[in-house]
Amino acid sequence: MNSDSYHLVCPKCGTRFDDAYQLACPSGCNALIIAKYSAQQLTVRDLPGMFRYSDWLPVKGHLATKSAPICYQSSGLANELGLNNLWIAFAGFWPEREAYVTSGSFKEFEALPTMVRLAERAKGVILVASAGNTGRAFAEVSSKIGKPVIIVVPAKARERIWTSTPADHLLLVTIDGDYTDAINLGNNLCSLPGIYPEGGAKNIARRDGMGTMMLEGTMAIKHLPDWYIQAVGSGTGGIAAWEASRRLVADGRFGPDLPRLLLIQNDPFTPMVHAFQDGRRDLIHDDMINPKEAIPKVHADVLTNRAPPYGISGGVYDALMATNGMMTTATTDEAIKAGDLFRKTEGIDLDPAAAVCVGGLIKAVKSGVIKPDEKILLAITGGGYERIHRELSIHIHTPDFEVDQNTNNEELMNSVREWVSRYV
Repeated sequence: MNSDSYHLVCPKCGTRFDDAYQLACPSGCNALIIAKYSAQQLTVRDLPGMFRYSDWLPVKGHLATKSAPICYQSSGLANELGLNNLWIAFAGFWPEREAYVTSGSFKEFEALPTMVRLAERAKGVILVASAGNTGRAFAEVSSKIGKPVIIVVPAKARERIWTSTPADHLLLVTIDGDYTDAINLGNNLCSLPGIYPEGGAKNIARRDGMGTMMLEGTMAIKHLPDWYIQAVGSGTGGIAAWEASRRLVADGRFGPDLPRLLLIQNDPFTPMVHAFQDGRRDLIHDDMINPKEAIPKVHADVLTNRAPPYGISGGVYDALMATNGMMTTATTDEAIKAGDLFRKTEGIDLDPAAAVCVGGLIKAVKSGVIKPDEKILLAITGGGYERIHRELSIHIHTPDFEVDQNTNNEELMNSVREWVSRYV
């Protein structure tokens, strides 16, 4: 890609600016900045993995990778649910279907362009705060390309940070707390010079990388779907699907209508469901009563972001309103049964978050929200872990720092500063 192949725009004030790895509008607007690409129509390039969609990724170069979403039309699960047009966008490790996401999670589609974008636009080390899947994806990319990364996760998620090759440029910090505690610690560490936050939903590379699930699905169906279904914690994947589908509508070859979003949270942690069903843009205290009690009860704790980009301009609320979307829930029991059904009918094990997604689909079909002939794109955001552990070498990274409430933050900051100095 040429350096002028995209620019950044604030959707709230309309300011246009060049990319210097910004995460926010330079005027201070509370909005998710977006990438505007010079390519009005999507050309699938002869490039490795997900970089075949580089026309609509905020990068100039690419990496040698086989990681990319795949999409196929379901017969097993579709027949079980009485659906005639169910398509599965799969992110995970499933070699028979040419799925080679070796971290097992679609977060790899965020990590790859994000690390390229940082290398092209700034000089520093990226920091990722994660509940597990995102951290593992960035660790996996780091292990493959030799670029440094700092990962902060809750202590209970430490065993999720494994890679298929040794990660020699990874600094792993664990904290005695939950996902939001990891985010807060990560924000503190980002005050150090040379450390760049990956940015979560604010990072255009993360969103447009996740948006390749919609691109791949639409290319397979040869038309935009009627529904895009995904389980969400922050909701960034839903925002990404909406943004990608707007580009596909503007492309002109895949239909004029945006897919409806059906976003699912894991009961009992469902703050965005409460807010949206109440018709509110803003989350309030009552949406998250006793989160410390609710989070341990969910099947997929990666779906438990306590500060999601819900009400921000261009966020989850806007995506749902623009697509006539819906939010619903799936319980832990429903998710477990859905995961078992998917394994039985499709032949692959699921990440817990993906099982929540299938549970939400089943509820929507049974309630009549989704009709048998509608074109459905089901986002399976992780799977194939059994194959990964059976067929690949697994390297679990021992934490470099373990933080609790009594940790000397000054000592930690000095140690991290010293580590970063090796790379900056």
